[in-house]
Amino acid sequence: MEKTYKITSSVGLHARPSTVLVAGVTPFASDIQLEYKGKTVNLKSILGVMSLGVPTGEVVTIKAEGPDAEAAIAKVSELMISEGLGQEC
Repeated sequence: MEKTYKITSSVGLHARPSTVLVAGVTPFASDIQLEYKGKTVNLKSILGVMSLGVPTGEVVTIKAEGPDAEAAIAKVSELMISEGLGQEC
């Protein structure tokens, strides 16, 4: 399962936005990946997410695979919108 988002946060996916996403998906059993410009990192890794340096206005893809993949993607969508991090494409 996957969804694409346009990052709308004024700081991109920097420290606070990355922390919000990582904390939100850590409880899920599924493997959750964030893809940006051909690079893929584990969305449960704060250092991995921040290493991508995703700026405002860029598009990222979140992929989840596992027993609770659908719920994990729903949580990412909820956080993106409620925290003002991004919007679905």
